[in-house]
Amino acid sequence: MHERIDITTEYITLGQLLKLANVFESGGVIKQFLQEQGVLVNGEREKRRGRKIYPNDIVEFEDGLKIQVTKK
Repeated sequence: MHERIDITTEYITLGQLLKLANVFESGGVIKQFLQEQGVLVNGEREKRRGRKIYPNDIVEFEDGLKIQVTKK
C-alpha cells in the first residue's frame, strides 16, 4: 500500500507525519512504536520522532505500508 501526504511547509517531523497519516491513535503510541521498532526513511532505519521528513522522502513500515511526502 502506498499513501501520499501533502505538506505545505518545508518539512514535517516523523511523529507529525505519522499522526497526520492516521497510522496510530496517539502520540504516545507513535513514540513507543518508534522506540521499539522504528521505520525506514529512504531505506535507512529511523527511531527518532523529530526526524525531519522532506518532500519526496518515503517512510516504510515492515508490513509494507509506504508513505510518500509531497509538496502542496
